[in-house]
Amino acid sequence: MKPEPLESDGDSAQDVSDFNWDEYLDESGATSVPHHAFKHVDQGLQTGLSPGMKLEVCVRSEADTPYWVANIITTCGQLLLLRYEGYHDDRRADFWCDIMTADLHPLGWSREQGKAMRPPEGVREKNPEWESMLEKALAEDCGAPANLLELPRPGRDPAELLCAGCYVELQDRADPGLAWAAEVEENVGGRLKLRALGTEGLPDAPATLWLFYLHPRLHPPGWAKEQGCALRPPPELRGLRTEEEWEEVKQRIADLPEDEDLTAALTKERPAIDTHCFKEGMKLEALDPNAPISIRPATIAKVFNEQYFLVTMDDLCGLEDSEGTGRSFLCHRDSPGIFPAQWGLKNGLPLSPPPGFQGLDFDWADYLKQSEAEAAPQHCFPTEQSDHSFKEPMKLEAVNPLSPENIHVASVTRVKGPYIWLSLEGLKQPMPEVIVHVDSLDIFPVSWCETNGYPLVHPIKPPVEKERRVAVVQPEKHRAPPKSTSPDAVKQLTANQSDTGQGNGKYCCPKIYFNHRCFSGPYLNKGRIAELPQFIGPGNCVLVLKEVLTLLINSAYKPSRVLRELQLDQESRWQGHGETLKAKYKGKSYRATVEIVRTADRVADFCRKTCIKLECCPNLFGPGMVLERCSENCSVLTKTKYTYYYGKKKSKRVGRPPGGHSNLEGGVKRRGRKRKRRKQLFVHKKRRSSASVDNTPAGSPQGSGDEEDLDEDDSLSEDSGSELQDDLQDDSEQSVEKSQPATPSPSPPATPRPTRRRRKPHSPSFSDDENRPPSPKTSKPEPPQKLCLDTSPLEWSVTDVVRFIRTTDCAPLARIFMDQEIDGQALLLLNLPTVQECMDLKLGPAIKLCHHIERVKLVFYQQFAT
Repeated sequence: MKPEPLESDGDSAQDVSDFNWDEYLDESGATSVPHHAFKHVDQGLQTGLSPGMKLEVCVRSEADTPYWVANIITTCGQLLLLRYEGYHDDRRADFWCDIMTADLHPLGWSREQGKAMRPPEGVREKNPEWESMLEKALAEDCGAPANLLELPRPGRDPAELLCAGCYVELQDRADPGLAWAAEVEENVGGRLKLRALGTEGLPDAPATLWLFYLHPRLHPPGWAKEQGCALRPPPELRGLRTEEEWEEVKQRIADLPEDEDLTAALTKERPAIDTHCFKEGMKLEALDPNAPISIRPATIAKVFNEQYFLVTMDDLCGLEDSEGTGRSFLCHRDSPGIFPAQWGLKNGLPLSPPPGFQGLDFDWADYLKQSEAEAAPQHCFPTEQSDHSFKEPMKLEAVNPLSPENIHVASVTRVKGPYIWLSLEGLKQPMPEVIVHVDSLDIFPVSWCETNGYPLVHPIKPPVEKERRVAVVQPEKHRAPPKSTSPDAVKQLTANQSDTGQGNGKYCCPKIYFNHRCFSGPYLNKGRIAELPQFIGPGNCVLVLKEVLTLLINSAYKPSRVLRELQLDQESRWQGHGETLKAKYKGKSYRATVEIVRTADRVADFCRKTCIKLECCPNLFGPGMVLERCSENCSVLTKTKYTYYYGKKKSKRVGRPPGGHSNLEGGVKRRGRKRKRRKQLFVHKKRRSSASVDNTPAGSPQGSGDEEDLDEDDSLSEDSGSELQDDLQDDSEQSVEKSQPATPSPSPPATPRPTRRRRKPHSPSFSDDENRPPSPKTSKPEPPQKLCLDTSPLEWSVTDVVRFIRTTDCAPLARIFMDQEIDGQALLLLNLPTVQECMDLKLGPAIKLCHHIERVKLVFYQQFAT
């Protein structure tokens, strides 16, 4: 009867015929939680008959079917293992019988009914004086109770007493003084589907709910009257009928007949409730009743008496009234799901701040001061008992709290004291781990569903693919919606991981969720993020995170801009794994090396800092799933405010870079307008490429000035048309040379002679007569053209090559030569395609580097190739 706050996973996989627990445990290498760990299941199977009791049973091996005394050896639900009186310790003649079908009676019944009593032949052979043995057995005070063996319900366990059509009373979940009646619609091994009286013919939600028959809210008919409780329908149902109609239903409840057997079954061995010492207004930590997936601050909202009090989840958004009692629940001292303040901190567990909390980090001391409240003292809570059999990563069956009609295959992922974290499998919609107490009534041993004939939601085996294909973003399809990456493709990506699959290995990444409701920042398109899969993984950290970053890049307004933000800095921050990622924008392809963490313990921090780097909400993607409201409260922040808190405060330079840009315009002013724009564009890009590779404040003024221009997306490696490429190569040498001086001189006028000199270096006949301009201009092109080598490059060692590279404006790339051990002979074999492919360089830096390599080759042929 409680409304579901979140979307349920009603369309989960239900194909039970393909699932076998034994095969699944063998394939996963896991073990099941022992059967004895589920106390409520064992208690539900108890019939009241116990080993050592004696009863009379029909001996069908004899022609006249007499009766004889038998001893109960073992009980298993409604099955009994019996041994005839007189066999003593001989187990060879033991036999099983079903209470429901066997002809069983209490001691003395045969004589009362005038039935013959005679032992089977084996007992007569062992005990010739069997008459005296019979008298002795009938005189013993260990007979089975007659009420457990009499018709119409002989020996039925308490769970079976609550058959369909029976009535029970339900205590209100928020007020112990209120109750209402419900009818049992279905009984699955003691788990009851209940429909509130007065809602017949209405949809299941919110008229029905599932409870195990031992639930403390469940009571026999007449309990409310006996306890002085008022009959009132739950708040969510009151609007379905008029007051007069509810009064009629209330009269029906008062007329319900009482059932002594049912009353005895529901009140038997129910623990007494101890008195508590909580006071109204005290603060504590509690599991959210709507979704037991997170621990949050809560308040003692009301104290009813010495036994019961009301706990309300804190909500700073002022929505408590609109949500009614959905976030409040009735508790007593020993109720599971309530903890003292800082319990999560002491146990290394995250505490989710209350909705509407303003701040980055939640601190109990500050929170108590702001709310002017006190924390509930430790002595108010019972001592935690951690003596149980649950261990990681055992398997079991568990109820989905968001869809209680579904029971899933589940794995224990974490154990803290008497609480366990469960990962439900077979979900089509992602869901965080569920937190339950080891004595929860919503967990069951393996094969419980099969035993009770109820469908089990199990994991779907991925189809076996002949060839493993890793999802690659095709540049020409960039404009297509990102939804092309389906969950099936993600399963295919992670299908060939280690055998542990869903295990907690060091290199196994958990699920990475895309929380599209969070703030997406200035770079990412919120609509495209909403079309992404809800999660990626689990699987290998590098593969999962590479897929996540690829999807984010292609969800950007300008993918190349995001790729530039993510590219690896000169110094590694994470000491992780470098992966080459690609992007495409406006017909141009880009790629850059991005650092990705390798171990699972660094995934959360990596995701958060990557989000901050992209100026979006730190929870936009990561191992945590945002269900209702983001803990960062990012929805109420504008881009300006969010950038202030999380964004990188960039000092964008407005206008042209000093020096070089004006020289460039002057140098090409007399050429055609179209030609001028081309040349300006590509020299501009090359300077930016240089700055992006250098990544130091000492870079050229052109590079450092343009690096902050968010309107340019071509600083990464790119592929261009042939005509533009030729134009680029025409002035590649001089554009590189211009970036070397700290402040290019603005004095030289725009004359044809410098323009001709820029076009001449690629000519094979470079005349000295053309170098007649004034000396300030002659000093620029001469040093790189007069390269002199003391030794042959064929004889250079790796150290010699690194030393030469450091003398050029490609000095930041010297580390690559050292790492790849490139000596002189290898240097002379390098060309542009090889440099781009093997060194993972952008096009601009690759051309600059190849320019210096070609100079070395030219000097080698001129000086040493004899």
